[in-house]
Amino acid sequence: MRAAVVTRFGGPEVFALSELPDPEPGPGQIAIDVSHAAVGLIDVFIRQGDYRDRPGLPQPPYVPGLEVAGTVRALGAGVDDVRVGEPVVTLSGTGPAGGYAEVEVVDARLAVSLAGAGVDPALAVAALPNATTAHLALTEVAHLRAGERLLVHGALGGLASAFPGVARTLGAGAVVGTVRRPSLSKARAAGFPYDDVVAAEDVAALETRFDIVVDPVGGQVRTDSLEVMAPLGRMLLVGNASGDWPHTVSTNALWYANLGLLGFNVGAYLAARPERGRPAAVAALAALRQGLVPIRTETLPLAEAGEAHRRLVAGGVGGRILLTP
Repeated sequence: MRAAVVTRFGGPEVFALSELPDPEPGPGQIAIDVSHAAVGLIDVFIRQGDYRDRPGLPQPPYVPGLEVAGTVRALGAGVDDVRVGEPVVTLSGTGPAGGYAEVEVVDARLAVSLAGAGVDPALAVAALPNATTAHLALTEVAHLRAGERLLVHGALGGLASAFPGVARTLGAGAVVGTVRRPSLSKARAAGFPYDDVVAAEDVAALETRFDIVVDPVGGQVRTDSLEVMAPLGRMLLVGNASGDWPHTVSTNALWYANLGLLGFNVGAYLAARPERGRPAAVAALAALRQGLVPIRTETLPLAEAGEAHRRLVAGGVGGRILLTP
């Protein structure tokens, strides 16, 4: 099979298109003929070496990619709930890598069938893993209640943009997004089910108080958000796209204002509780079918994995980049 291999930690130039042996599924696994592989910021951070000392994450040479769509190619021992030829999409947390290839092997428990779902595979891999993350974060961590108000930072991002639609299916009240000021007009025209999109630079001045803040951005906007959280508000920390790793939040500010910061890393969560993935994905599919996650996709060939990473880091993608073998 062909695969885009990270040959060493570094910039996008470290990719090499290589021929590798076709992987075979072990017990409890399936092999997938990949039609689309999603490119995520986590792929960028790992490729750059940001997590090089983190146990369980890959060391070069390795094949990146956590989320793919395709058809089941082969079944490992003990797998009896999917069939060869069935269309599937994988969820985040299926392993450290492997999706930027013509064939990927994954834990069968984290592959979701698309048979009869009425969802295009490209949309499924672009939106369903993130929508599943949103569903798990809102139901099992933030414990969203009907009528509660949400503030979602990085409103155009692949992960953030899944939250308003899923929140709507769970009965949320107002949902407001934020982006940097130059992206306001694009965000307001993107079609996501926000009640409004505002400039992230103006967050601290908002008059509305929010029960849940979704923050995949980090940095100063995280601290600014404390000013607009309602008593007993919960902030979901689901990323650090700003790259501001040294930033900290005052724990005394949390205590004084009755606020909570809750980290949610879906990969680690599903690695520990893989049985939670499929039920959440089935629930999240409702948002996709209702058109509540109208994410834009851009497709590049597998050989241009480095270019995909360049575009993602440069910003302005406004959706998700997919690689096709």
